[in-house]
Amino acid sequence: MRNQPERLSSNEDVDLFQLIGWLWAQKILIAAVTVIVALAALAYALLSTPIYQATVAVQPPSQDDIAQVNIGRGEGTGLGRLSVKDVYATYLGNLQSQALRRKFFRDVYLPSLGEAGRQGSQDALYAEFNRVLTVAAVSPLTPDRFYVAADLPDPKMAAQWVAQYAQMASDWAKRDLSKDLRADAVSTANNLERQIKGARETARNLREDQIIRLSEALNVAKTIGLDKPPLISNTLVTEVSAGMDGSLTYMRGAKALESEIDNLRKRQSDDPFVKDLRERQETMNFYRDLQLNTEAVQVYRQDGAIEVPDRPIKPKKSLIVMLGTVAGLLLGVCLALYRGARSARLRAA
Repeated sequence: MRNQPERLSSNEDVDLFQLIGWLWAQKILIAAVTVIVALAALAYALLSTPIYQATVAVQPPSQDDIAQVNIGRGEGTGLGRLSVKDVYATYLGNLQSQALRRKFFRDVYLPSLGEAGRQGSQDALYAEFNRVLTVAAVSPLTPDRFYVAADLPDPKMAAQWVAQYAQMASDWAKRDLSKDLRADAVSTANNLERQIKGARETARNLREDQIIRLSEALNVAKTIGLDKPPLISNTLVTEVSAGMDGSLTYMRGAKALESEIDNLRKRQSDDPFVKDLRERQETMNFYRDLQLNTEAVQVYRQDGAIEVPDRPIKPKKSLIVMLGTVAGLLLGVCLALYRGARSARLRAA
């Protein structure tokens, strides 16, 4: 019993030496397999189509870049000013939208494949397109900075695609802003128009009410035979004149009241008597005619120039050859061990 561990240890040593012997005996096989697999990896690395990556980074615009969108907005207008964040959010919404990706897929990606390349499943082609063109945040630490990247065999086309995609997102964002701003302007003009209409209606009703009050005062003046205002001493003129209203309106005299009633009935327009009417009309016309030049608006800023890449990102030739060499060595070792074990079993049989 005491010698059993020693015997086991001795057997293990023999097995290890046996394995080493098998490997040494098959060293030519191991070397050959390693060389063949390494050469295959090298051929793959040399013959694979190189892929180039072009990128463009975008960030929020400046306050001056969006000045055009805030014309007619701000304090006293009823329309809040749009911030840089608001405008940039519209751009990012389009940059990451599936609608824009689908349009770029149909209008740009599919035509680049040729007739044969467009055959097959559209879902599979769209999945491949999503691997070719990517949009993502630059870093979690800078959530307002994004990049667009295109991985293509043609470096010039890759640079063109990222520039075109960023510009398409900008065009769509400007279109959305233009629609929203125009809708705000039309809504404001419509509200002012309703206010003006209401003010005119109120002025007309007030004029009709005034005619009724004056007509009743006229009846009183005629009943008591008061054609003209009574003569009052100089010291009371101001006080009495100021009080010739309400129940004392008849004291103006029948002739004055008839003249005032006739004048009110012949009035062609109440506009001069409506408070702030002209200002509201001018503001309404301003919003009706407001045409914002959204082409002058910059909804994003490009961070750096778009460079045409001159070095492929894949295949990584050195890494492929290294992995191929390691894989070939492991395969050769496995084959050598298999052949050694097989020979041992045949001898034992």
